[in-house]
Amino acid sequence: MELSVIIVSFNVRDLLKQCLLSVSKASKKTDCEVFVVDNNSSDNSAEMIEQEFPEVILIKNKLNSGFSKANNQAIRHAKGQFILLLNPDTIIEEDTFLKSINFMNNHPDAGIMGVRMVNGEGKFLPESKRALPTLKTAFFKISGFSFMFPRSLIFNKYYRPDIGSFDTSIAEIISGAFMFIRKDALNITGMLDEDYFMYGEDIDLSYRMLQAGYKNYYFPGIQIVHFKGKSTSRDKFTDIFFFYESMRIYVKKRSFEGKFKFWKSFIVLTIYLREGLALINRIIRISIRRLPK
Repeated sequence: MELSVIIVSFNVRDLLKQCLLSVSKASKKTDCEVFVVDNNSSDNSAEMIEQEFPEVILIKNKLNSGFSKANNQAIRHAKGQFILLLNPDTIIEEDTFLKSINFMNNHPDAGIMGVRMVNGEGKFLPESKRALPTLKTAFFKISGFSFMFPRSLIFNKYYRPDIGSFDTSIAEIISGAFMFIRKDALNITGMLDEDYFMYGEDIDLSYRMLQAGYKNYYFPGIQIVHFKGKSTSRDKFTDIFFFYESMRIYVKKRSFEGKFKFWKSFIVLTIYLREGLALINRIIRISIRRLPK
């Protein structure tokens, strides 16, 4: 089998349906299987899949154990030569799978491939291509310098401003919204790190793929729509926690030791401060909404 598509879903039935309709069209041109892992949704997502997409291999979890763990459940059963981790809040084109397989076959050194992503309004999403978050890069991002100087390769290296959005290139970090993975490479690196409940697992896997000697590619010859923030919302208190906790986990696990130990601790502290500001901002917004009009 050429391809195993894995979608993890939680309470996004309508978006999931759109995604599966686009996946169904793309599947006609390839030999593939499609998994949906439902993390105990309460919006009848599982029932919708059973009724409208009987060809989908549905895994119904009785609780939400996180994005990484759910993906790993399906990966263990995947038969494809390639594995696509796909967000439920995406829409792909009919030739997406065919182009992806051709690209990977033409680049045997590729461990993971990512694509050009745009939001619902057609605006390019910079997380389509990212650099490895070194301590310096992480500091500039967390401190806000990357947002103040978006075109600077010094302050905003994380989003690779040196690579045009239509330029095929090596990009160290591939977004988990669309990760086209070589199964043989995944057998070497191991599956997603389940310490990451949500967010950060894509950075960690991309890093381990590089450590295993593979290259990660950004291929804008494929474009998908990613309704960013629809399947998860960093406005929610729990999502704010998961987002910043994933950053702390990555810094603690993957950053340099030795003389960088102080800076590592400093960045972890900065992450806590940014998390606090995000929570305060969320509380203020809730309070404003509750004010009488």
